[in-house]
Amino acid sequence: MNSELFISANSKKISIALTEDKRLMEFQEEEQSASYSVGNIYLAKVRKLMPGLNACFVSAGHERDAFLHYLDLGPEFLSLDKYLKQVRKKGPLPISKAHIESELGKEGSIQNLLQQGQEMLVQVVKEPISTKGPRMTCEISFPGRYLVLMPFQDKVSVSSKIKSSAERARLKQVIQSIKPKNFGVIVRTVAEGKRVAELDNEMKVLVARWEDAINRATAAKQLPTMVYEETSRAVGLLRDLFNPSYENIYVDNEKIFHEVKDYVTIIAPERADIVKFYKGNLPIFDNFDITRQIKSSFGKTVSYKRGAYMIIEHTEALWVVDVNSGNRTRNDDGQEANALEVNLGAADELARQLRLRDMGGIIVVDFIDMHLAEDRQKLYERMCENMKQDRARHNILPLSKFGLMQITRQRVRPATEVNVDETCPTCHGKGVIKSSFMFTDVLESKIDMLVNKLNIRSFTLHVHPYVMAYINQGLWPIKRQWQMKYGFGVRVIPSQKLAFLEYEFYNKKGEEIDMKEEIEIK
Repeated sequence: MNSELFISANSKKISIALTEDKRLMEFQEEEQSASYSVGNIYLAKVRKLMPGLNACFVSAGHERDAFLHYLDLGPEFLSLDKYLKQVRKKGPLPISKAHIESELGKEGSIQNLLQQGQEMLVQVVKEPISTKGPRMTCEISFPGRYLVLMPFQDKVSVSSKIKSSAERARLKQVIQSIKPKNFGVIVRTVAEGKRVAELDNEMKVLVARWEDAINRATAAKQLPTMVYEETSRAVGLLRDLFNPSYENIYVDNEKIFHEVKDYVTIIAPERADIVKFYKGNLPIFDNFDITRQIKSSFGKTVSYKRGAYMIIEHTEALWVVDVNSGNRTRNDDGQEANALEVNLGAADELARQLRLRDMGGIIVVDFIDMHLAEDRQKLYERMCENMKQDRARHNILPLSKFGLMQITRQRVRPATEVNVDETCPTCHGKGVIKSSFMFTDVLESKIDMLVNKLNIRSFTLHVHPYVMAYINQGLWPIKRQWQMKYGFGVRVIPSQKLAFLEYEFYNKKGEEIDMKEEIEIK
């Protein structure tokens, strides 16, 4: 299986698409202004104790207070708390000289440990979802490609997916010899077979991140404050996903291109040449047929094999999926064989949809009823096999007597939702628009304003592909007329993400030009 990664970024948002054999498998989109990310560490204050929940709410700079349960304090909380008080009072202290306290028991009351206004070091484990604020933990960890570093622990654990007992023993011995005192380490699966030098280099990087976070916490004057920011979404995704089967990583933003290139050079220098800067005229997702796949894969109704389709709906409590055979041709072997075929196809597509939309929580799937126990078992086994590719923790239950399959899947951030229904940008849903023949006049008036009033002579106009075809037709196309009249700095490019009469202007740096903002500045 060949995988390719595509990263598109502008001043407003960053989008990441992962394809396997040219088929879209994962898609993530995030606002550039988003302040919360799993892995960020904050020096925060206890806002309110909730003895009934054995938890507290923590002020960490978000509009909604973060939730911290007693069990999320972790066994090493007493050591971390004492250390934090020392460095806040006396300045930086090497962790090797810190005194390790006894482990915190699982049975206890949060009100006996914390008090309102107390300072504490917390890490985001779950982003705000719906009406809930972020969830925090005091079990601080720094994930790398091969290792996960955990301050105030002193044990080495090796991934259970590494089956060779000799390799597990080797890795454990290597890490014990290179890790600093008072640090615990989890060895990840991809560390199998790696040399000591590679592991030692990453260990030093992770320790430096901890030291930098503590230095910031020591110097912090105002609370709450972020003391460690997780790597960018692009690099963070690469850290978890990167594997030798990647053929290419395309990036259309120069800054992020260098970030990704540097990261791949560190973890796999022999594969650094797969990172490529995309310079094409078409938007990167349009050029690689990703926009079309996004629009066909999201939405309430998802079609798959020969007319069969699924209805996917999201409620506050769970996801509900209904499988329908649609107008597909019936199987000659009868209704049972037809139901099995439709259900197996649904299992394949559903496994993809779970990754693609990053659906989390409880998912209930209503498959087409099957009477034979062996067919129900085939469907269950097919779903389990498909989900092996999913990195998120999940559990799958066999079909119930009502034909329902229940799935739980780890949820750490809001599901990816892409609105594939387009609201007309001209009438804004009212149903009445100006003549579409006048649309080119509207565009020309905007171009004239940019060139002659705002003195912006080099820019790119993005329009719907149908509009592009219209202004390119004939021996003396409208596009060429504009260029002769306003200069050849006027470039027009088709963009599949735009609605029919929608348009966007971009400057030479690839930043969108806000017409109202430009007029106010001038």
